[in-house]
Amino acid sequence: MMKIIFIRHTAVLLAFFASIVWLQSCSEDELTGKDTEIVGEEPIPEEPEDPVIEEPDFTPEGIVEVFNADKVDDNFILVNDAAANRAYLMDKEARLLHEWTLTNNIGNDVFLLPNGKLLASLESDDPQIKLGGKGGRLQIIAPDNSVEWDFIYSSLEGETHHDVEQLPNGNIIAMVWEQLSSAEAVQAGFMLEEAIFPESIIEIDPATNQIIWEWHSKDHLIQDHDAIKDNFGVVSEHPELIDINYTPISETLEEVKGDIMHANAIAYDEVNDVILLSVNFYSEVWAIDHSTSTSEAAGHDGGNYGKGGDLIYRFGNPETYRNTAGTRLFHNNHFPNLLKGVDQGKILIFSNGNDIKQSTVYEMELPVVYDLQANTDNELRITWSFTDPDLYSGKVSGAVPLPNGNILITEGDFGYWEVTREKEVVWKCNIEGFLWRGYHYANDGPEIQALGL
Repeated sequence: MMKIIFIRHTAVLLAFFASIVWLQSCSEDELTGKDTEIVGEEPIPEEPEDPVIEEPDFTPEGIVEVFNADKVDDNFILVNDAAANRAYLMDKEARLLHEWTLTNNIGNDVFLLPNGKLLASLESDDPQIKLGGKGGRLQIIAPDNSVEWDFIYSSLEGETHHDVEQLPNGNIIAMVWEQLSSAEAVQAGFMLEEAIFPESIIEIDPATNQIIWEWHSKDHLIQDHDAIKDNFGVVSEHPELIDINYTPISETLEEVKGDIMHANAIAYDEVNDVILLSVNFYSEVWAIDHSTSTSEAAGHDGGNYGKGGDLIYRFGNPETYRNTAGTRLFHNNHFPNLLKGVDQGKILIFSNGNDIKQSTVYEMELPVVYDLQANTDNELRITWSFTDPDLYSGKVSGAVPLPNGNILITEGDFGYWEVTREKEVVWKCNIEGFLWRGYHYANDGPEIQALGL
């Protein structure tokens, strides 16, 4: 059985006991400077206590370390363990509270809706595009594990993957890989003769299973590799377009096996009707106008921003569009988490730091107006950040805010950290697995009440 280890102010205790030993080893002469005789034996100081180690009466899901119990948020975490294909709720003692039985492997996102039902991105029975984070199946799962909605989108024409989100109107948006054959890729200006899998987004009405809106990155490409092929232009003059031949520093185009973009997360900005797409291999986030019709999304005009489906903003890595005015910040990234309430207009994001072997969580301020310009610094203002020599996961991971003001960080191949705004680590939990994300839920919240916990 794993232990839950509670470490309560150990350094302070040791310093306190050391001071007692020093005081009791000194004569009153030494302390006051007076010639006073000490009568009787000096008391024997007590030995400093070891950190409190408590054996739980249950089998915890991981090893918990508490560094400052007074500052730990006492709520629940929904754990997405992609290695074990498990989705479960636990408390801050790593006590298992509820677990769902999934019909298929995780692929990757699973989270609770306010009604206590689970929205899950899962793998289909036979995924057709077998890249990292593959999916092909979306489900809504009731607390009793019954599947209330089962949507399969799995073929070479399109495979859902990684992330999924429910819109305020109840519709579901999901990321999709679609295949371009080697001939189609070359005609689009791709520098290699091989099939590629650029990103798309679909919006599904779960009441009818109809796709009511879609966006395709293949409609918004640029390249300066071959003047006689499609999409030829000057990359630096068109930040609204996507360079099909951008190569990540850490990999070559041959190594990515056609997965040239590898988007891994989707978020919806309800205030501006904008979708944010985390594009891992480009180390940036793209902003896409959701107010367009599908036909407008395929072109360069229309929608609230007048640009159709072109990117209305991007940030994290200006190298992707040859912009020398901005400074690269992200080195692979996951989970653009839009904040609410007093932090409306800000975003948390996890920069994996693959090529620098150091992860960082950033809180950033989104632009008041999405206005992307060439040869201009379009990078966001950092309002808070956290890193640590021990914080590094080259894949998955993310961060969410907690009600007490702390930040819950998922380090994908370690577990969870809770840190204060003053960057004090107050709690950790090491879980054996591969953790996509951790979601916070208040222990008296509607999701938890719906589960009967």
